[in-house]
Amino acid sequence: MSSFSMSALTKALPSHQFVRRNDRGSDLERQMLNGGPATSSDKSSGLSAITEMMQGRSAGSTSRGSESSKLAESLEAQMIKNPYADRAPPHHLHVYCHKHNTILTLTRPNGNPLLSIGCGQIGFRKAGRSGFDPAYQLSAHVMSQIQEKGLLMDIERLEIVFRGFGKGRDAFVKVLLGNEGRNLRGLVTRVTDSTRVKFGGTRSRHERRLG
Repeated sequence: MSSFSMSALTKALPSHQFVRRNDRGSDLERQMLNGGPATSSDKSSGLSAITEMMQGRSAGSTSRGSESSKLAESLEAQMIKNPYADRAPPHHLHVYCHKHNTILTLTRPNGNPLLSIGCGQIGFRKAGRSGFDPAYQLSAHVMSQIQEKGLLMDIERLEIVFRGFGKGRDAFVKVLLGNEGRNLRGLVTRVTDSTRVKFGGTRSRHERRLG
């Protein structure tokens, strides 16, 4: 063999080996993307595998999004039908503020009374039960009794129900917002007024006139 042909062969060998190594690397890449041996006819198999993967993820995310939206709609419908389904029913503290007396009654959620005290039970008699100070002392006494008897542990939510416009209403509010009601006012979730309003009905008593 001539020297010219030998030099030409040695020059051609490195380039030939480099091409084969590139072919092997492309085969490995195609096998990793496709999960199997690559063929010469399939030139865009890697791109198709990636696109298929992305399409699958997008389809899964849309299906999850639709499921979560349906779940949210069903929960919203249940909350509209029964807004207090996820919460415990409240206890009730009835504040009956008559012009001659003040009576506080704590009841269970079903209406059974737990505690009922009036101004007459703490030492006030007759006309002395109708003032602001008896109602203030009564409110402080009732809140201390609730803590001493351990009733505060059973109360998760408390609803205060006012009835009447006597002096005991302002006295109870002042005690509840003061130092005596610090453990009870955090449980209050609703304040309602159940003062009776007469529409028609029987004839009212005549107004008292002096002089």
